[in-house]
Amino acid sequence: MLRVLAFLGVGLFWQPAAAQEDSLRSQYVERFPDKFFIWPLLKKRELNFAISNRYDDNQRLNYKPNNSYSAGVGFYLFEVAVELSLAIPLNEKSRSTYGASDVRDLQTNFLSKYWGVDLYNQNYSGFYVPNRNPTPSQPDPFIKRSDIKVVNTGGSFIYAFNRKKYSLRAAFNYSERQRKSAGSFIMAGTINSARLQADSSMVAQIYSPDLYSVSSFRKLQYAAVALAPGYAYSLVHQSFFLNAAVSYGPAHYWIQYSAQDGTDYDMSINTYADIRFSIGYNSDRFFGGLSYISQARDFRFENIQFTNNSSWLKLLVGYRFHEKGVLKKRAVDLVPTGGLR
Repeated sequence: MLRVLAFLGVGLFWQPAAAQEDSLRSQYVERFPDKFFIWPLLKKRELNFAISNRYDDNQRLNYKPNNSYSAGVGFYLFEVAVELSLAIPLNEKSRSTYGASDVRDLQTNFLSKYWGVDLYNQNYSGFYVPNRNPTPSQPDPFIKRSDIKVVNTGGSFIYAFNRKKYSLRAAFNYSERQRKSAGSFIMAGTINSARLQADSSMVAQIYSPDLYSVSSFRKLQYAAVALAPGYAYSLVHQSFFLNAAVSYGPAHYWIQYSAQDGTDYDMSINTYADIRFSIGYNSDRFFGGLSYISQARDFRFENIQFTNNSSWLKLLVGYRFHEKGVLKKRAVDLVPTGGLR
């Protein structure tokens, strides 16, 4: 009997509390349950890395791929957001200056009210790096390294603790709208593995003799686990908003690298950073803006400081339509359940 009374007491307390939370959230966050969205977009994804002397950051080389933007369309339908895009071909001037990169970049993103998950597999071949030491045999301002290959696989997440007032969706996929300025403590993290290899030393002696004397590795593989606390805030003025979410914290790295004289192993506790910015306009019908996400992993081995960075830049403009007929359903409503018992 006491258990039944306790259960009823919890139920009576929980329902008003949940209703109160929903009521407070509706003052700060607006949902669009009766609308579907469509938007054209321009996007660029990039995977780059940097090598520097751990004691002298002025000796730093930045390796970047020559990959293009992609253009496409996105839509929010049955309470699911989907984006489809195709790469815009590079022009010949860009190829002659920076070389060509072969890019296969597969990513899936899930974003709810309070948390987001990114799963990715990035396969990049062909990078360019500024020439720090021009010579008659290497006069170009950029050295083309078609032999460098990078495979980056893993997942990252972000969680917002302020469920009552803050919306991740409003800042990054527009399926909700932030009505009032609000912020939240957040927790970000990653499980990540990457493999780099080249036919010769990553740091060629001809264009960076100082760094070559520090390390001449040509293969590198690492695995990382990280947790990074931070804070996010959306500043709202009428239908305009500015959002920033910054997380920074420790990461554990397991490292394997190879040079001419064999393979070595190392472990390192260094840092992980997850930085997200967005700015835009979000009204009842029209919405659009620019968003940028950067996830950087930084660690040290030998006398090298190595930084691996994945970034996404996206520009979009969209419109919301009223749902009619079958469009009013959710994705879960479309799954057949007749055979389930």
